[in-house]
Amino acid sequence: MGISEESNTEPLYEKIWVKYTLSRVMDSIILILLVLLLCYRVFSYDDMNHHSYPWFLAFMCESWFTFTWLTIISTKWNPSYTKSYPHRLFSRVAELPSVDLFVTTADPVLEPPIITVNTVLSLLALDYPSNKLSCYVSDDGCSPLNLYALVEASKFAKLWVPFCKKYNVKTRAPFRYFDSNNNEATAPNNSPEFMQEWLAIKDGYEHLCSKIQNATKKSIMLDQEFHVFSTTQLNNHPTIIKTRVSGLMTNAPYILNVDCDMHVNNPEIVQHALCVLMDPNSDKEVAFVQCPQQFYDGLKDDPFGNQLVTIFVYIGGGVSGIQGIYYVGTNCFHRRKVLYGLSPHHHIQNGNKDLGKSSKKDIIFGSSEEFVESAAQALEGKKTFTQNANLCNSLEAAKEVAASGYEHGTDWGNKVGWMYGSSAEDILTGLTMHTKGWRSESCVTDPIAFMGCTAQDSVVQMAQYQRWGSGLLEIFFSKNCPIFGTIFGKLQFRQCLAYIWVTTWALRSVPETCYALLPAYCIITNSYFLPKDLGVLIPAALLVAFNISTLLEYLKTGLSMRSWWNNLRMSRITAMNPWIFSFVTILLKKLRIHDYAFVVTKKELPINEGLDKNNVNAGGRFIFNKSLVFVPGTTILLLQLTALIINFFGWQPKARSGGQGSGFGELICSIYVVLFYLPFLKGLFRKGKYGIPLSTICKSMGLALLFVHLSMFIV
Repeated sequence: MGISEESNTEPLYEKIWVKYTLSRVMDSIILILLVLLLCYRVFSYDDMNHHSYPWFLAFMCESWFTFTWLTIISTKWNPSYTKSYPHRLFSRVAELPSVDLFVTTADPVLEPPIITVNTVLSLLALDYPSNKLSCYVSDDGCSPLNLYALVEASKFAKLWVPFCKKYNVKTRAPFRYFDSNNNEATAPNNSPEFMQEWLAIKDGYEHLCSKIQNATKKSIMLDQEFHVFSTTQLNNHPTIIKTRVSGLMTNAPYILNVDCDMHVNNPEIVQHALCVLMDPNSDKEVAFVQCPQQFYDGLKDDPFGNQLVTIFVYIGGGVSGIQGIYYVGTNCFHRRKVLYGLSPHHHIQNGNKDLGKSSKKDIIFGSSEEFVESAAQALEGKKTFTQNANLCNSLEAAKEVAASGYEHGTDWGNKVGWMYGSSAEDILTGLTMHTKGWRSESCVTDPIAFMGCTAQDSVVQMAQYQRWGSGLLEIFFSKNCPIFGTIFGKLQFRQCLAYIWVTTWALRSVPETCYALLPAYCIITNSYFLPKDLGVLIPAALLVAFNISTLLEYLKTGLSMRSWWNNLRMSRITAMNPWIFSFVTILLKKLRIHDYAFVVTKKELPINEGLDKNNVNAGGRFIFNKSLVFVPGTTILLLQLTALIINFFGWQPKARSGGQGSGFGELICSIYVVLFYLPFLKGLFRKGKYGIPLSTICKSMGLALLFVHLSMFIV
């Protein structure tokens, strides 16, 4: 609980602990069954004879599953959440601090400007003093279209922001507010004055959308303020300052960063977050406040398993009860001084003495005198910043700091700012802060703080999970490995286990794929990997307990049974398809054979007015293309179908040495895998984008035939 040192002062926030007793019991039962299964395999190994290979492989896979489940139990054991009291903030603080708002975008095609515009407008309309907010848009794509859209949006903001605050509009993103499904648009106010303003604002927004849409279809005239874009290239262009670099312009003590698609859904979210960050006890404890991700365009029953509801409730809540929730790259409030490398118990005066040394400051923050001065003020925790009176000088200094070469030879990306070295820089940055001893807090409000868009098809979903898997595994195999953070830093042991769980996603591809292949292998070779006689009750009970446990978690969070199955299915598909390529990608990078590039996730345009989101993409059907990411899954499916056909027609060879062969257990497991890959099975018979391409099928058939051939020699 964040309690002030003053005895009569009420806390700005409380930490509420939750006990999921049934969840603990079920998780413990699953762990006990996993350990029993491992013990059974160890004591039965000498009796396996010619079945030792599948038995040993099953043992290795189940050992990994046991370790993974142990990290999950440790993470989920003591869940918590914070309850903030914004109304107390105003009585405790004489003047609210400034907050810098950062919006990041990288590609105007994959991330349409109208999405970024809505996010920016929602931020500008926050219920917070306007003179205390500064919004910055970072465009890695160097797009004149994005700048044009923002220039036009700034004009509309002069109408939109006052309208929102005058009528206490709850939905501050225009495209959501004017959606025909939004009852807020006209229900609270029926006065002639309101309706007149509402119509004017709606016309203004439609005009804004029309101008941006027209600019998308034709080239923007690169004259006047857009002239600087006439000679630019995506990966090679001079620094362009149309927004301002915050360290030199405003230097607010707190920073909110959001992805371009994450608009504000709760206009009071800044006050909620500041309740945590401004509590007297949290100044030397809490580095950042993370708000959960939720999505306005999620398809019914989550067919692609990407809405992450239960992960935020159980894993996110669980890790919040240890050293703090992960930083997930968006919807997060940071302390600037922590981003500048400050440790929880660092002595500010010593830090300033270090900054006084020319060589030291150049190594840490670079050669800009203006920026070093602003950094010193941020580290001291000053709420105000002495700005350069000459705007031209500030812009020149900002261009120097924003240049790509400025950070060379400095601590940027290593000890200062967002961390480099992984495409999962968000997790790495949070891990670095936790390793220094900082905590973090989650901020769950009603209504939810931010809403964004999620992947609408399987192709985008696979690419996203492959990128996440690669970046996370790269952290695990680096000097920033959470194990080192516990041994040499201040990362708590259970927090270390929580980070191991997330950074080893791609490693799971190996045991999960091997385990999925075991039923087919055993049926084809007439061997077995499951216990016989009464021993088979252990894996059977394990399967039942796991399904019941996960189902109860989904039902408790208000999700449907269909949603549970879709997520269960997608967790297997993800592990055996994109994460395989994540594992191979990092392996090739560590061997210095091939590096990988950052892939921007496609953001869909806001759903058109009157369009039922459940009908988008024909209800969430799988889409396939010629990408290699669909080859492993297609191969696994073909192998299971081959094994089932062999079993049905009795084409199995005789069990060697007169021993027992595959049985009912292996048959059930093979059918179970086919059920997971039902979207792939349907894709074999569909055409167009919903069908698996012939080239992918041919590659998978070749791999399946090779597997069957080799299986005859490895038993």
